[in-house]
Amino acid sequence: MDFNATLDAALKRLHDEGRYRTFIDIERRRGHFPKALWNRPDGTQSEITVWCGNDYLGMGQNPVVLNAMHEAIDATGAGSGGTRNISGTTVYHKRLEAEIADLHQKEAALLFTSAYIANDATLSTLPKLFPGLIIYSDELNHASMIEGIKRNGGAKRIFKHNDLADLRAKLEADDPEAPKLIAFESVYSMDGDISPMEAICDIAQEFGALTYLDEVHAVGMYGPRGAGVAEKLGLMGRIDIINATLAKAYGVMGGYIAASARMVDAIRSYAPGFIFTTSVPPAVAAGAAASVHYLKSAQDLRDKQQENARILKTRLKALGLPIIDHGTHIVPVHVGDPVHCKKISDMLLEHYGIYVQPINFPTVPRGTERLRFTPSPVHSPEDIDRLVKAMDALWSHCALNRQELSA
Repeated sequence: MDFNATLDAALKRLHDEGRYRTFIDIERRRGHFPKALWNRPDGTQSEITVWCGNDYLGMGQNPVVLNAMHEAIDATGAGSGGTRNISGTTVYHKRLEAEIADLHQKEAALLFTSAYIANDATLSTLPKLFPGLIIYSDELNHASMIEGIKRNGGAKRIFKHNDLADLRAKLEADDPEAPKLIAFESVYSMDGDISPMEAICDIAQEFGALTYLDEVHAVGMYGPRGAGVAEKLGLMGRIDIINATLAKAYGVMGGYIAASARMVDAIRSYAPGFIFTTSVPPAVAAGAAASVHYLKSAQDLRDKQQENARILKTRLKALGLPIIDHGTHIVPVHVGDPVHCKKISDMLLEHYGIYVQPINFPTVPRGTERLRFTPSPVHSPEDIDRLVKAMDALWSHCALNRQELSA
């Protein structure tokens, strides 16, 4: 086989379909978020405004977080030195897990290097703990959940997105004595819609199923202490396993699960993705713990972020742009074509200094390509105004359809 020719053909397919992804080289500057410097391919630099970051609340720049990281690195050095079982557990890791368990009102929490790994490791391990386990997974669950469920060797059922009737039908079709688990998300990041969580919990209780909730795009953002949608709805006690991240609203890095002490101990003891991975650096754990603690009482940041999201959606809707609005902090604008999506993204960056990454297949289905904006509390009215005017101009330039405004 000509391996190089095969690789070239695979990459050419992405280019031909308008799906080839490029890295935008940016330099975040402390104290200037959401502004950053773009290192252009020609070697020059331009100031840009980041509109697609997952640092939803700007906590990656918060002095409380940075000071905690500085103190930890000065005290301990850079890396953790090993896996959690072999010299890689420090006071910072234990402190972070205690903050997380308190956040979700669970007995225990377990820290992973990312939420992807947390999902993959946990969901692939559960059938080892519960022989014959059947996992019922929402069809729009994140790739990490899908991967973990695929790899676990157990039975799986995929139910239609947020479709309670389909979920119920699949549960009814299986052996009532088989152990069951329902895996779903709170906020689905591509459309920004929310699961019917209470109804899913009711169904789980009826069929004796465990509940596994991914709160990745909701922690820090919803609920009186930022524990997510389950906290906002008063349902944390009905969720058996909560997965979330420290790399989005908390602005640092890492992922975790929170559950009963018995469940956490079993995953800790059996999951290869936890056992054989070097733990996060102590400074990262320290910064994440500071961020989680801070956001438990920072309702002002959550309120300001929601306000900016509402303003942006209202203004884009007024232009007739096809906004997908489910009332959350995510602002997707449907384009429906990968070439146009990439073109608008490139022109926003080149001509307006606005950075938003195109979202194409396989992240979203073909024909649903979009631009996904994530307003933060520190995007100014001027930033919003500039974005709205740029989108208005480029939508017309690309001759894309607008929605008819209702009277």
